[in-house]
Amino acid sequence: MEIFIIMFLGVLVALLLGVGFLHLVVSLGSFGRKAGELLSRAPMLDLVVTYFTAAPMIVGPILAGWVGLAAALAAQMLATVTWCFLHELAHPRARRGPRIVKVINRRVGRFRNHAALWATAVVVPIFWLIRVAEIFLYPFLIVLVRFPRYRQSEWVNCSRQKFDGLVGHDLIWCLYCDWMTGVWVLGTEMLRNVESFWCPIRFDSAKKCANCRQDFPDLDGGWVAADGTMEDVTRVLEEHYPPGATEHGWFGHSARLTVKGRSIDD
Repeated sequence: MEIFIIMFLGVLVALLLGVGFLHLVVSLGSFGRKAGELLSRAPMLDLVVTYFTAAPMIVGPILAGWVGLAAALAAQMLATVTWCFLHELAHPRARRGPRIVKVINRRVGRFRNHAALWATAVVVPIFWLIRVAEIFLYPFLIVLVRFPRYRQSEWVNCSRQKFDGLVGHDLIWCLYCDWMTGVWVLGTEMLRNVESFWCPIRFDSAKKCANCRQDFPDLDGGWVAADGTMEDVTRVLEEHYPPGATEHGWFGHSARLTVKGRSIDD
């Protein structure tokens, strides 16, 4: 029990100090605004997210096994609730005004709303691992098979803190969604390259094709029919990835859309 309390207090203090540091930095005039912009997008955002989400769950077990993990999780939850309370206390007008949490509480009930939100928090480590793969594994594919490069900060960033009236409970969960969505969409974009480069074959299940076509547009834009032949597959690959191609992006990748030889993104 003593170890649990020590770990719990240590993680709680570290998290609250981290939050305090962020609030202090962004309040320092023009320097704070620039620092806030840097901290709200990759790669600096990755360090911030790691500090508050993954680091406690890594350090806790290293120092105290399962007890350390339990203490870290408990401290993370209390730190979140504490920050929400203090942030709402500091913004009384927004707290009393229209709120997302108030509407959802009325629709499904306070307990169900909050329980559901905390249930989604369980997948934070999964999204963090996806982000680690985007940072450290995808670059190998850029070098080895010439997949497209991405400005990851254009995908992985947070901006909802700028929305007027979003405070406390609403703000922390909206920032979570903000980060999560960018990580997931960037991962999906990278997977488009993987699928079209190595497996440009439609699924035999019509329902699966319908479910996947929005996230994988090449499914209807070049992949070979499920009843096709391997000759069809090799022909598609040779057509979309000719000898001398400098980049092997998915068929509908923006780099393939050019005006006078220049990418429309330039």
